[in-house]
Amino acid sequence: MFSGIVEEAAQVISAERRDGNLQLTVRSSFADELRIDQSVSHNGVCLTVVELNSNGTYRVTAIEETLRRSNLGQLTAGSLVNLERSMKMNGRLDGHIVQGHVDCTAICTEIEEVEGSHYFKFEYEVTTDLVKKGYMTVEKGSVTVNGVSLTVCDSTPKSFRVAIIPYTLEHTNFCKLKEGDRVNIEFDIIGKYVARLKELESV
Repeated sequence: MFSGIVEEAAQVISAERRDGNLQLTVRSSFADELRIDQSVSHNGVCLTVVELNSNGTYRVTAIEETLRRSNLGQLTAGSLVNLERSMKMNGRLDGHIVQGHVDCTAICTEIEEVEGSHYFKFEYEVTTDLVKKGYMTVEKGSVTVNGVSLTVCDSTPKSFRVAIIPYTLEHTNFCKLKEGDRVNIEFDIIGKYVARLKELESV
């Protein structure tokens, strides 16, 4: 479980395909604090640490299902990836409840600077089945973009915008995001449960 408060935008050292999976080696300032089997969010995707190295790097594996649903397959050596370690249950929930289970990807279609902050617009494919599962945004609701907990504005059936403050822009890979780039989206888990309960009412 995560909160969507990114700890650092870390550098991918290598991204190697092996038997359909992707092996990512990442350099992180907190690599020496990690342990094998620990969960770390990478661009909003929960991955398990499988190897620790003495040079401040660690390795995780993304399987084919993860690559199909996320943008991790586009990572290469030198890419920046947003990292967050799992949430402590005795701490404050500064973002919102994030599972690290990416629902789909979206395309950045517009970036606008407004008085020092930046608005990013994202569009994603919409089907009736996805909406029934709660794969949607609501005005002033929460959404996770590349692992960052954000507040939705200008929500439409197939798009939404988020406002990024300068600190978030500087400390996440939003600083490298361009129009046309693909990002990972996790919709609010509470909305998914509400949608599921509504669906079961008719059973």
